[in-house]
Amino acid sequence: MFAAGLSACSMPSSGPNRNEIFSGSVLREGDAYIVAVGDRVNRAANVPLARGFSDTLRNAALMGGDTIRIGDTVSLTVYENVPEGLLASADSRGATLTDLQVDSQGFIYVPFAGRVRAAGQTPEGLRGTIARQLDEQTPDPQVYVSRTSGDGATVSLVGSLGAQGVYPIVRPTRRLTAMLAAAGGVTIPTQSTVITVNRGSISDRVWLQDLFDHPELDIALRGGDRVLVEQDQRRFTVMGATGAQALVTFDSQVLTAIEALAQVGGLDATRADPTGVFVFRNEPAEVARNVLGRQDITGDQRLVYVLDLTAPNGMFMARDFQIRDGDTIYVTEASAVTWNRTIATLTGTLSIAGGAVSTAETAGDL
Repeated sequence: MFAAGLSACSMPSSGPNRNEIFSGSVLREGDAYIVAVGDRVNRAANVPLARGFSDTLRNAALMGGDTIRIGDTVSLTVYENVPEGLLASADSRGATLTDLQVDSQGFIYVPFAGRVRAAGQTPEGLRGTIARQLDEQTPDPQVYVSRTSGDGATVSLVGSLGAQGVYPIVRPTRRLTAMLAAAGGVTIPTQSTVITVNRGSISDRVWLQDLFDHPELDIALRGGDRVLVEQDQRRFTVMGATGAQALVTFDSQVLTAIEALAQVGGLDATRADPTGVFVFRNEPAEVARNVLGRQDITGDQRLVYVLDLTAPNGMFMARDFQIRDGDTIYVTEASAVTWNRTIATLTGTLSIAGGAVSTAETAGDL
């Protein structure tokens, strides 16, 4: 009768137990591969997250910081060596022309010099061109040219920066890190900051820290580049007998199972089974082949990694096992907890039933 009552009861639980998870193995009723984590599995499963710039971005040559481009604006100051020059007034021998925009064909218009090609020249080269054209009408003119801001070569910077905006590429800001500094720097923790650079159809991402660890990633910028600075968006889920049930965002480039559990308060000391820490993951075929030691695997595979923290090297295995984006970490309850809950439920049921019988007998006596 007790066994019948036990089987009839639906026991409350925080999730599946070890046996129920193992029943989902390909060796039993399911389609998941159950894998115990060891040194070999760690080496096969801990595939580094590939982030970096493509050869197209890394091989781009450094731009001439003072090269004038279509859309830029330039300013001219012309000094003449005659009392009454072409541009100078009676009070001053110098004339300043500001905000001369380079048109769509690459020219600017300078009085008495006409249309002058500016695009592709440096300010020094443009100075010489204008001086030669004015020299035909005024003796030995002295010309000063400066390139001011314009949209000829600009970069858009958005996201977690001190000052988002559109910035011109000038000599001090021809590389990515210099441009980030010009925009006020990054305002989020550097260890979890991701930089995305969009150039035409190319969209590449890199860790901010890698820009400093690997100088070759500090790419040369191009006009029209769009740069996004954001917090790492990878997440994992923790469920079961832990300090909290949560969807957690990564706070570093590499996160191990031990660190992930620590972020939610660790294992619940009153409920958790330290031999039953499971990591559920969909693995690509190439990783699954290495983990399982099988070459007949095709397509993504469901893998359940098992961590036994009570094993002699269990804590080391968990410390070395890396969590990835989309992982689900589940900690089973200890069998004693399940048993105690079952007994408590049955005891409560029997007490209620006993009370009902007692009430019925009392009513019969009446």
